[in-house]
This record gives sequence, C-alpha cells and structure tokens, in this order.
Amino acid sequence: MNAADSPSKREKQLPDLDTLDVQSLKALVLAKQAEIDSHTTEIENLKLLILKLKRMHFGPRSEKYERDIKQLELRLEDLETNRAAAEPPPLAPAAVALKQEAPRKPARRPLPAELPRETETIAPVQEACPDCGGKLRHLGDDVSETLEYVPARFKVIRTVRPKLSCADCSQIVQAPAPNRVIDRGLAGPGLLAHVLVSKYADHLPLYRQVEIYQRAGVDLDRSTLADWAGGVSRTLKPLVDALKKYVLASEKLHGDDVPVPVLEPGNGKTKTGRLWTYVRDDRAAGSEAPAAVWFAYSPDRKGEHPAKHLQNYAGILQADGYAGFNKLYETGRIVEAACWAHARRKFHDLYQAHRSPIAKEALERIAQLYGIEQEIRGRSPVERKEVRLARSRPLLEAMQAWLKATLSKLSQKSDVAVAIRYALERWSALLRYCEDGRIEMDNNAAERALRAVALGRKNYLFAGSDTGGERAAAFYSLLGSAKLNGIDPEAYLTSVLRQIADYPINRIAELLPWNLFPSKPAAVEAA
Repeated sequence: MNAADSPSKREKQLPDLDTLDVQSLKALVLAKQAEIDSHTTEIENLKLLILKLKRMHFGPRSEKYERDIKQLELRLEDLETNRAAAEPPPLAPAAVALKQEAPRKPARRPLPAELPRETETIAPVQEACPDCGGKLRHLGDDVSETLEYVPARFKVIRTVRPKLSCADCSQIVQAPAPNRVIDRGLAGPGLLAHVLVSKYADHLPLYRQVEIYQRAGVDLDRSTLADWAGGVSRTLKPLVDALKKYVLASEKLHGDDVPVPVLEPGNGKTKTGRLWTYVRDDRAAGSEAPAAVWFAYSPDRKGEHPAKHLQNYAGILQADGYAGFNKLYETGRIVEAACWAHARRKFHDLYQAHRSPIAKEALERIAQLYGIEQEIRGRSPVERKEVRLARSRPLLEAMQAWLKATLSKLSQKSDVAVAIRYALERWSALLRYCEDGRIEMDNNAAERALRAVALGRKNYLFAGSDTGGERAAAFYSLLGSAKLNGIDPEAYLTSVLRQIADYPINRIAELLPWNLFPSKPAAVEAA
C-alpha cells in the first residue's frame, strides 16, 4: 500500500459518522478496539519470536552470559596485571607510613593443607653477631609460602617378572603377569583416566590432547586414544550397570534430555541424537544417600526411549512437559512431578521481551515460593511437607485464582495466555511438591547434570556414531556421579582402573564413587 493514499483508503472504510446513532458508534469503537488489540497481540508475538530466534542463533542465555563473564574476567585480568606491573617495589616501613593507602586487594586465602610441602630454609650467612661477635641463638622463624606448579610428566613403568627354575627337576616358577585395563595396552590406569577426564569432564577433544602430549615428547595418534576410550568403556560396563541399578532404585528421579550432534554414517553429515539424564539426589530433603546420575543415549527423541529406560521403575519422576513422558504416567506406576523452573521461564521470556506487567507479577509470586524452599532446604520430607502446606499452599491457591482471572481477560492467542495455560494445564503436577516432602519444586538437578554435555558439545562433535554416543553416556555417568559426591573425577577413575580388572563381578558396586572414596557428600547446590 502506498503511504500517500493510505489515509484516504482508511477513510473510505469508515461509514459516515454523522449518520450513526450512539449504539452504532459504540459498536464501531469496540470493533476498532478489537482490531487494535489483535495488532498488539501480533506485535507481542513477533517480539517474543524474535527473542526466541536470537536465543536459538546465539545460544542459550546462560551461554551468552558465560561468554560475557569470560570477556569481563579477561578484562579484569588485564587490569590487575597492568596494575601489578606498574606498582613500585615495597617501601621501607617508615616510607609506608607516609604513603597513601593502596587500593584494596582481595583477601588471600590459605593454601590447601593437603598439598605436599617442600621446606627451603634460608639461614643467615653470619655465624656470629655482626656488631659484637657474640654467639647467635635461635629466636624464631618467619615462614612464608609460595604456590608452585609442577608440569605433568610421563613416566615408563617396567614390569619385571623373574623366572626361577628348580635345580633338581627344572620346574620353572614365575609370578603371573598383572591384568591390564586393556589387553596388551600401552597405557597405564593414570594415563587412561587423564585422557578420558580431559575429554568428558574438561571438554578437551582428543586431537588437542595429542598436540599437548607431543610437546612433552610423546607421540600418540588420535586413533590410539580413541581405541583406549573404547577399550575402557567395555571394561567399565559392569560398573555403569551397577550405577544405573542404584539410580533407578530411588523413590524419586529427576529426568531431562539434551540434543547432541552425531555424525551420520556414510554421508559425512551430522544428525541430532539425544542424551537422557536421570538423577538421584535427595540431599535437599535431608537424605544421606549418595547422589548419582545415569546417562543414556538414543539416536532420536521418540517417547519409546524413556519408556525403555524406566520400564522397571516405580516412583516419582520430576521432569519438564515433554510429551514423550506422558505415557509413563498413565498406569500410575510413575507419578509426575512438574517443574516450576520451566513454568517460570515462560513468564521470564515474556518479561524480557516486552516488560509484561502480568509476567512480572507471576515472577514475583513464584519468587515467594522459592524463598520458602530456600528456608527448608536440607530438612526432612515430613518437615518440608508441613511448611509447604502451611505457607506455600495458600500462595499457590491464590496464584491459581489470579491466573484464571487474568486468563479470562486476555486474548487466547496472546503469548501471556499461552504461558498461563502452560501452568494451569499442569497445575496438579506443579502442586504435587506441596503434598510430598521428597519432591523438589523444580527439575534443576537434572539440568545441572546436563551442563557438562552442553559445554562439551560446543568444543567438539559430540560423537562420531551412535556407539560413540553410548560410550560418552557411560563416561558422563561415572564422572558426573563422582563430582556430585565431591570426588575428583580423575582420582576416582584412576583408582577404578587400577582395580577393576581383578575385581569380583558380584562386588562391582564397591567401586562406585561413594564406596571407593567414602567422605562427606558434597553440599547440595541451591536451585
């Protein structure tokens, strides 16, 4: 439409206002107001769509913030380095008193007590008093500590097995060869653990590891490292099965999934596989049972995969609104507990897009509920249920009434209405945490478990095949469970690989992280 003649066209669309009675004028105004509301809704929809597309193109908001934080940290590092380089040498005590107060530096934390110490004693060169020649006696020590780094190094372990023969009958006696993690493998347990932790916990692809090892004078092919990973995964399968059994024995699970790029065999293109996570973590409800996570890989996102994973499970499943989970709830064997973080996220996106006052109020109401959860974190299920029924339930009932009343006043096609319907359609599942103190308010435990996957897939192609995806799921399970219990993943995996070849299969659960490294469980992360 040409801008010049658009007003006249609009005028032709209007009837002669002078000929209309009051009722007709009211009807015309209402019709035009409805048209304006429709346009407003479309504008809101477009703004939200733009926001979503930006997030899809530039990555999730958390990843963008991560990049921003990294840039700020680099800038801060430069500023602090420049300041340190420009600082003059330390002044004498008298001069310090005259100097203006220096900028405050962060308090220095003590160095970890468990680190090994090497003592270097610097004694005075004088053997007698430099003033009178008298005998010097020990008065005390000034002790300072410096943190030093010893670069990782390779070493070769030679295994020598002497052969002995009987002087009378020529019988040969020799100790049996020790079992290796990989038959006829070159790598020891420590190196294997380092390679796997570097890739699956520190997100360092194998080809970069090859470059690092070359600088240390060791030439290893990427294919060799890949063969080691495959061999270790076969060895660890019984342990992963024991971990799965432990996780699925829980009364409550957190479940979620994430897309991962996988190489499509034959044509060199990538397809989208899925990595599913199931977390057992009841520390927020006062449980002392170790937290653990089990990952499973599938080539797609069909609902048949979680159905297979949980075919023998009975209990509570805390998850998002993925439709593939719905069949699991039909028999009642698995009880649905919805995630308030997902419901909140929809209002958050709306508020970020166009500062919706309705979205703002929803966020404030949900924040009150989270405040109560923060107060009762770590208490028993019975206590949590009592507090929730007394304090959270009235807030939820008021919120439900407000959502219904607000929805009745909105265009059903608006994004605010969509966000409200998402919550109301799942209201029973969202309310379930009030009725059972074991249930969390959200599914953040599963989302935290998937962070390592999200970081890794930014650095390299997740897997070269479906088999590679299954292998990665096994390593994520063991390393993730170690981290959940505050255990160094590399120390844990090294210890496992030193023992597993000779370990009785019926006692394999003894090699799970909390059994191998019994210690105080790591503190539960706040939602």
